[in-house]
Amino acid sequence: MATLELEIVSALQDNYVYLLHDAASGATAAIDPSTPEPVQERLAQKGWKLTHIFTTHHHHDHTGGNVPLKRKTGCMVVGFSGDAARIPVLDYPVGDEGIFTFGEVGVRVLHVPGHTSGAITYYLPSEQLAFTGDTMFTMGCGRLLEGTAEQLFHSLKRLTLALPKETRIYSGHEYAHGNARFALTVEPGNAALQARFQHVADLMDSHTPVQGFALAEELATNPFLRTQSLEIRKTLGLESASDEEIFAELRRRKDAF
Repeated sequence: MATLELEIVSALQDNYVYLLHDAASGATAAIDPSTPEPVQERLAQKGWKLTHIFTTHHHHDHTGGNVPLKRKTGCMVVGFSGDAARIPVLDYPVGDEGIFTFGEVGVRVLHVPGHTSGAITYYLPSEQLAFTGDTMFTMGCGRLLEGTAEQLFHSLKRLTLALPKETRIYSGHEYAHGNARFALTVEPGNAALQARFQHVADLMDSHTPVQGFALAEELATNPFLRTQSLEIRKTLGLESASDEEIFAELRRRKDAF
C-alpha cells in the first residue's frame, strides 16, 4: 500500500494548498493552488516535480495558480466535469463518483454542491485522506454562495456516510478558531467541543495548521454535522424542526457571527 507524503502550504491570507507526493512514481499533486509562488518554493525545497493539480471548485483563491503552474510544469489539471467552463486550464474532467489513479493511489470524486454548484471532494481511501475544499471545514462548513442550505446539508451528510470515521479531513482555509467560537455559542455543554476549542487554541499559538482531524472528531464537535443535538435545537428554539431547518438556521447565524 502506498503512503503519500503530505505538505501543507500556507497561501494568501488564510488559504491552504496541499502537496501530495507519491515517492514510488514521482507523481506530485497540488490541491487548490491559490497562487503559484509558495507552491513553487515548496516544490523546489522538496525536489519534487509537479505532475497534477486537483481543483475542488472554481473560485479564484483556489485556482489562481492553475495557469502559471501548468505553463511552467505541463502538469495535468483535474476538476469537476460539470464545472469545466469555470476551471482554468482543466484538461482532465472527472464526474461524480469518478475514480482515477494518482501515482499508485486511487482517488474517488464526490460531488458536494452547496458552497458552489460544482464543488467536489477528493477522497483517497488507501491513505484515509479527504480534501474537502470549502465544503467542510474544521468545526464548520462553507457559505451558501451558489447553492441552498438543503443542498449543502445533504452534501455534508453524504460525506459523513461515504467516508470512514478515521478519514482525515483537509479543508481550504484556516477558519478553526472562529468556527470553534461559534460552535460553543450553540452547544456550550459539549465537553468534546470544549476540549477541542482549547486544543485548537494551543495549535494556533504554536503556528500549527489546524487540519487533518479525523471525521470522528468533526462528528463530535462540528455543529453543522450535529443537527440532531438536543442542546443545539434548544439553543436555537427549534426543538421540533427538521434537520434541514436546523442546518439552515445554523448557517444563517454563522453568517452573522
